[in-house]
Amino acid sequence: MGNVMNLGRLLSDTARRLPDRTALVWGGQRWSWAETNARVDALVAALRRRGLGKGDPILVQTRNSNQMFESLWAAFKLGGIWVPTNYRLTPLEVAYLASSSGARALIYDDCFPAHADAARTASEELGLVVAVGEPREGEAAFEDLVAEGARAKEAEAEVDYGDPCWFFYTSGTTGRPKAAVLTHGQLTFVVNNHLADLMPGTGPEDASLVVAPLSHGAGVHALSQVARGARSVLTAAERFDEEEAWRLVEEHRVSNMFTVPTILTRLVRSPAVDRYDHSSLRYVIYAGAPMYRADQKEALERLGKVIVQYYGLGEVTGNITILPRELHSLDDTAMPLGSCGYPRTGMEVAIKDPEGRRLASGEQGEICVRGPAVFAGYHNNPEANASALKDGWFHTGDLGRVDDEGFLYITGRASDMYISGGANVYPREAEEVLLTHPAVAEVAVLGVPDPDWGESGVAVVVREAGLPAEEDELLGFLKDKLARYKQPRRLFFWDELPKSGYGKVPKHLIREQLYARGDLQEGEAAQ
Repeated sequence: MGNVMNLGRLLSDTARRLPDRTALVWGGQRWSWAETNARVDALVAALRRRGLGKGDPILVQTRNSNQMFESLWAAFKLGGIWVPTNYRLTPLEVAYLASSSGARALIYDDCFPAHADAARTASEELGLVVAVGEPREGEAAFEDLVAEGARAKEAEAEVDYGDPCWFFYTSGTTGRPKAAVLTHGQLTFVVNNHLADLMPGTGPEDASLVVAPLSHGAGVHALSQVARGARSVLTAAERFDEEEAWRLVEEHRVSNMFTVPTILTRLVRSPAVDRYDHSSLRYVIYAGAPMYRADQKEALERLGKVIVQYYGLGEVTGNITILPRELHSLDDTAMPLGSCGYPRTGMEVAIKDPEGRRLASGEQGEICVRGPAVFAGYHNNPEANASALKDGWFHTGDLGRVDDEGFLYITGRASDMYISGGANVYPREAEEVLLTHPAVAEVAVLGVPDPDWGESGVAVVVREAGLPAEEDELLGFLKDKLARYKQPRRLFFWDELPKSGYGKVPKHLIREQLYARGDLQEGEAAQ
């Protein structure tokens, strides 16, 4: 394909153009574009001195911070691969990411020592461990590396279109997360598409509030802010705090933010929404799950016509469809109700049957997509690639239909995945862990409606004969083995699971029986 721009050049160019403008805000600290770029270049110099370079994966186990933000740009400029974890994962889960990615370095918050130890044990390639905070014996301190490389002027590594720069881990239907390979060329398209479709007109006068982990969609969103010189404002609280979010919106005249429906609804319903001036907001972007119509209307009433929806997956880096702010309305007849929008600029959506044939408008089938935003495949996973990338299309695993005007409606999922708080959860992960408990003979986990989280998990367990186990014991068994958001919130014990004629356990039958037996009530949260 020939050389393309190294994505790290976005930061370098903005720093040259707007050196003294604010790039990043976190707590009481601010960094200019020149300061941020200098810190990144210093980190790149220090990493290069330690033998890291093009194609080397750098695992990052941190919460949102200036160091996490800087690690992304350092990985890009180095020609390396940024491998951020969801910081809520357990040490065991992070160990798998370290080994499967082939990580050569780890950057971690010093409050996660067990994660660092697990990663180091799991990966033979891991030679450098960098602590944000206090390093332990054999580790380097992040700030020491920055000080060591001070005043370095590092050139971005030469890269090709298909060179990987980010392993974007997605939960796997097989029980193991998969690394979607994002490349310099592909992400260049994504950045342009975000600016064109989601936030047209974004520039140096804008500010973006970061309320989600930079490890996933919020990190992709931040790339576009850097490209246009808009500052990013990180929340400082350990847990999401609506009061802090609205205070920051007023203080920094925030004009855009990326979030998920459950968080947007919490923001809208918080009494703090009326205590702070949010008239600066132009684009409040939500994705990751459908939004209930009542919540949509509430957001429009409180915030005005500023909400933007997109539908996408990590494998397409969000770029499948958009429902722009002008197509949101309080009037049900003035918008495509229930739709997640029309195809993003440069992207094509098709509904296909199991044989790969394109279906007509109104017919339900699998949502498939092609275009420059589609990832380069899963790292080291030919089976998953063969399943997801067929006939030149990416197969999402979601079911839907397209109307005569080209609007897409998601009608279900080909997989058992559910979405809790905007995070994809694949029941297979929890099922596989629960099956390692001696008292569990069979188990099925599924998502049910939850007013706070959109959906949450419940598990139906069949116990081994003569081996008692109660709900508290099994939930405790999961505690250190699986991130909290992946754990079912309730367990039910049945004598047997319903089976199909082929011996499979249909989740829809379990769902029906949960309500028919009175284990769950319609509208009841799985708490």
